[in-house]
Formats: sequence, C-alpha cells, structure tokens
Amino acid sequence: MSRNPPYGVETLPGMLVDPPATPAACRGRLVERARWQWRPTDGGDPAAHTEAFLAAHGLPLHDLAHPTTGHHPDGVCGAALYLSAAAGALLTGAPTGAPNPTDLPEVAVVVYAHTDPPPRPHHHPPTPWSHTPWTESWTPRQHADAVTAVRDAIGRGDIYQANLVGHAAATYTGDPLPALTRLAHLPGARYGGVLTGPDWAIGCASPETLIELRHGTLTTRPIKGTRPATTTGRVDLLTSAKERAEHIMIVDLERNDLARVAATGTVRVDDLFAVRRWCDLWQAESTIRAQVADGLGLADLLRAVCPGGSVTGAPKLAALNHIAALEPAGRGASMGALGWIGPNHLDLGLTIRTAAVDTTTLHVWAGGGITWDSDPDAEVAEAAAKTAPVRAALAPTTPHTHDR
Repeated sequence: MSRNPPYGVETLPGMLVDPPATPAACRGRLVERARWQWRPTDGGDPAAHTEAFLAAHGLPLHDLAHPTTGHHPDGVCGAALYLSAAAGALLTGAPTGAPNPTDLPEVAVVVYAHTDPPPRPHHHPPTPWSHTPWTESWTPRQHADAVTAVRDAIGRGDIYQANLVGHAAATYTGDPLPALTRLAHLPGARYGGVLTGPDWAIGCASPETLIELRHGTLTTRPIKGTRPATTTGRVDLLTSAKERAEHIMIVDLERNDLARVAATGTVRVDDLFAVRRWCDLWQAESTIRAQVADGLGLADLLRAVCPGGSVTGAPKLAALNHIAALEPAGRGASMGALGWIGPNHLDLGLTIRTAAVDTTTLHVWAGGGITWDSDPDAEVAEAAAKTAPVRAALAPTTPHTHDR
C-alpha cells in the first residue's frame, strides 16, 4: 500500500487527531516515533509481537504490576494500540468468520512523543465531504433470521447468548477526517478519538471500557442493554428482566476473564446495572475491578480480555463459533480494542460506535446481544438505533459546513 494516502487522511495543520484515551497533557501535540502493523499473513503471535515492539521503543510491559517510572530518553510518552475483533478471535483460538470488508491491518501500534509547546492551530476552509447511500450487509429479514438462529442455538443448549453484528459501507469523496472527528465528539464517547494509518483511519465514539489498568487495579465496564433516552425508556431498561439477565451473563463472563489475570480473590463488582447515557440512548453498564497479578504482561492481558465479552456472548468460544457462521461480513475495526498505553497505565476502549475508512470506502457496524427472550424485530430496531447517531455524524457536508 502507498505510504501517501490518496484521499488525504494525513493530518491537516490545525486539526487535532488523537487516538482514544490520549492523556489530556498530550492531546493535540502527538508526534509519531514508530509504527508496527500486523495482518494474519505476517504470521506469529500478534499479542507477543505487540509487547515486544513496545518494549523496543521504551515501553516495557512484561510486568504490569510493577510499571517503569523513569523518563524515556527519546521523550516517548505512550502509544496507541488498535486490535481488531478478528485478531482477538485468533488470540482465543476461535474462527474469524467472514472476511473483513476493509483494507485495514488487524493490529496497529503507534508510539508517540509530544511536542512542547503544542503547535499553534491554523484554520483552513472546510473540505467538501460526501458519500453514497449505505449498502447493508444484510436485509432486516436476514438479520431477524440470524436472531432466530441464535435463539435456536440457545434452545439446544449450545450457548446462553451471542452478539450479532451487521456492517454497512458507502464509497466516499473528500477528506474523511473531519467526519471521523465529528463522530469522536458525540456525547458520551468516553473513548472518542481518531487513529490514522497509511491509507486508512478509524473514528471512535465508544462509551465502553474494555480494560483499564491504573495503580495496580484492572477495570472493565461492560455495556449491555439499550433503550431510548426518555423517562419511559429509563424505567423500561431498569425493569426489563430480559435486559438484566443478558447483562448479568456478560458480567459473569467478564469476571471470569479478569480472574485469569488477577491476584487471587480480588475480583469484585463495584457497580451493577447502572444506567448511563450515550447520545439519545440509555445503556446499562457495570464496573468490575481486580488487582493485577504479579508478572502479568501485556500479551497475556490481551489474550484474556479480547475480544470483549459484551460483543461475543457466553460461553465466549462457543458464541464466537456461531457468530462466525452467521454474520455476513467481518467486523473490521468494530468490536475490537482501541486506546492508549502509557509507561504506567493503559486504557483500551471496546470499539463499538466506530467507523473506519480505507482508500475508497466508509464502513460502520452495529449489533446487539441475543438471548432466548430476544424478539427478532426488536433486535433489528435496536441495531438501527445504535448506528443512527454514527451515520448522522458521518453525513455528507457542503463547503459551507463547519466541522469541528
């Protein structure tokens, strides 16, 4: 692939492009020092390669319980890490399913220093941006039939829950960065940000913490359960037996994932089924914490938590097998991990509410968890509600539209 993106994904002067979870002190002043990207044809273990690459560039993460505190001589302040859902499936030994519709790598690691003082912004006229109508990976009927297939699998006792995800694509013209930046600024985007590469970019508005590590404490915040952000919607979410059961299954799965990498007996649920707002939706979120085990390295942590349980189902491996058979398009940049790794902390979001571009095409994804009590038509409607704010943020502009 060309190192010079033909569609202008390179950062324009004055446009701040920072990956999700970039520390406040580094935002708007990042300078790339090194980059590593991985595709399955490259071979090897991507988690081990990620850990080794970061160590070679001043971020040793072989023992997360005892982080380094010294200042790196080259001024490295941290790194962005992107790991796709397909890469996460490979780490668990699960099938990756349908081919990814994008031309993105499955793993990207970008090491940064930062400028001091930050650059002065320069204002440029907005660039026209347009895209064709969306082409869906499945029809509403096909989506509903896939929900029924998951319910049948639950009825047979194969699984308890599975998350189904659909994809949509549109060809585009113009510079995609302003649109991806608008997406990153959606209300409730805890992991709002943009990561760029040669010939590709990812925009993220995720509210969900896949894994965070600070001061020896591991935290994950699974989200499962959605309703419109109205008074009635909040009450309906809080009183829904179906949504609570779906949520508790994933909390148990995430507790087990953390227990694999935590000090014995330290896993706890600090907040169960709390209602949070993202754009015009209420969502149920829990907070699970544990103390990190001595000697735990980054590679083993990624193997334990990827892909995130809230976008797989339970049991995780069995759910991934059903997902691979049912979804018509690969999950690409969605349902993976994207965030920041510093010398003494890491913070990775789960890439829901995420879009990606390659040289010609804009991609979005949306889905939801399916249980025995799921109504197929309601699940189709929920996925549409989740993707609506994302598509609105990416809507075509005119030369007179002012982007962020």
